[in-house]
Amino acid sequence: MSQYALNLLIVGASFALYIGIAIWARAGTTSEFYAANRGVNPVMNGMATAADWMSAASFISMAGLISTVGYVNSSYLMGWTGGYVLLALLLAPYLRKFGKFTVPDFIGDRFYSSGARLVAVLCLIIISVTYVIGQMRGSGIAFSRFLEVDVTTGLLIGAGVIFFYAVLGGMKGITYTQVAQYIVLIIAYTIPAIFISLQLTGNPIPPLGLFSEYQGSGQPLLDRLDQVVTDLGFGAYTGMSGSTLNMVLFTLSLMIGTAGLPHVIIRFFTVPKVSDARLSAGWALVFIALLYLTAPAVGAMARLNLLSTIYPQGPQAEALLYEERPDWMRNWEVTGLLRWEDRNEDGRIQLYNDRSEAFAATAAERGWAGSELTVDNDIIVLANPEIANLPGWVIALIAAGGLAAALSTAAGLLLAISSAISHDLIKRTINPGISERGELIAARISMAVAIVVATWLGINPPGFAAQVVALAFGLAAATLFPALMMGIFSKRVTSEGAIAGMLAGLVFTCLYIFAYLGWFFIPGTNWVENVPENHVFGIAPTAIGSVGALLNFAVAYAVSAVTKAPPVEVQQMVESIRVPRGSQAATQMH
Repeated sequence: MSQYALNLLIVGASFALYIGIAIWARAGTTSEFYAANRGVNPVMNGMATAADWMSAASFISMAGLISTVGYVNSSYLMGWTGGYVLLALLLAPYLRKFGKFTVPDFIGDRFYSSGARLVAVLCLIIISVTYVIGQMRGSGIAFSRFLEVDVTTGLLIGAGVIFFYAVLGGMKGITYTQVAQYIVLIIAYTIPAIFISLQLTGNPIPPLGLFSEYQGSGQPLLDRLDQVVTDLGFGAYTGMSGSTLNMVLFTLSLMIGTAGLPHVIIRFFTVPKVSDARLSAGWALVFIALLYLTAPAVGAMARLNLLSTIYPQGPQAEALLYEERPDWMRNWEVTGLLRWEDRNEDGRIQLYNDRSEAFAATAAERGWAGSELTVDNDIIVLANPEIANLPGWVIALIAAGGLAAALSTAAGLLLAISSAISHDLIKRTINPGISERGELIAARISMAVAIVVATWLGINPPGFAAQVVALAFGLAAATLFPALMMGIFSKRVTSEGAIAGMLAGLVFTCLYIFAYLGWFFIPGTNWVENVPENHVFGIAPTAIGSVGALLNFAVAYAVSAVTKAPPVEVQQMVESIRVPRGSQAATQMH
């Protein structure tokens, strides 16, 4: 059977499974659509949360980011994983105790203000729409590589599958679909990693293989990798580079941004009891750890595999002849994500750090005229099975896994948008008298419109599509997370304080990011060059969300200090939320 037929078979089977689950788990009430009728087992919810969280960025890009830079980019792992610890300890049980369906619902009721609810809806939509663009685009790219269609066609296929199971099943259908998607993506991610770890270290467990001996050299794998990359002018793979302050703030921004992401938070509204919310967060950490502990090994081993392929006798010897390159390189050249340019016309592939002044003399002595191989970060995971010469069905499984990662997160984001529009805007603000049936119809229409908009933006991505992580996490950190924390743990914060804080965090974070990356990321519209020496106190735009969060807290408390205290009943409600025992029934919309 051809590789194309295998890809079609395995991806098609996974899609048939998702659609079958949607038909089986069709939502018939608003409670099922928004919160799966609060009947999801905490273990299954943990698995669904892991799938919801592990987007195309986690599945496809993260190992590539670590592979390219090394230790410094482990801040992605620490930030994203740490966010779930914050969720489990500080948010999930208390929000579940409150008994609402959406994040703006909590903010609107806690801060006794339609204005606060509308600001939260605005922040939620901005965060979710920017985040979902990358997922839709990722699904289109995965389709184009493995099903041999153009990116637009692939994106439309992905949108069609999401449309069917998300609009039909709501949270109930999405939950059980995400359980299936998690199983697909974790198998797809770990099988190639296990084989590569065995090939390089003899250890079948990738996280342990990372700290094992590199076969044939007697050196620890990381020592061998450090030696190879430094011999080619790069910084040590395990070394620290850049500003420590920026790394700390970036990690913090990812942590509180994760804890403030609305599509993640709503997953904890689906469990039966308050204790289940914390339990499901713990299970989510377990399921996420299976991939996140594997990612550093995948990144390091892929970097060593690539450099060993280019320099089969070591970096001091001649580089590989282009005509002798392996098949996996030929396959990826077709996509344009791997490119070679023979700058010194010797027919060999030179790959080194041509921006290092210290290495320039060595490169000149060897007759090198610049690094000749360009490798896109995003191919590291997708190319792993081919690098390891694994069977065709594993390559097809990787395709299914990448698509599962992109589609599961997209579905969660689209549900968050749909719920905010149908419940918080229509039900709670515009038409409080709408019937449950009418609200369910509105929710499905909102979901359909959100999918259409996300698909259009995926096909015609605005300039900010490539920077989606920076904006989505920065805004979640600077707007929703502080409002949720103050809403749970402070009886004194007022509606005026919460609104002022969220707006201050939103405006400050956007302006800082746009200053360096351009207005709405349109090239040429930035007014400061985005280089480390121009960053205020060395803080990069991707790390500014944590500073925006501090500003949000400061403004909220300052405004609350000079405004009238919240009503007594609101203060009593806050007091009751902080006792994480029992479970209020789902508040019916009336």
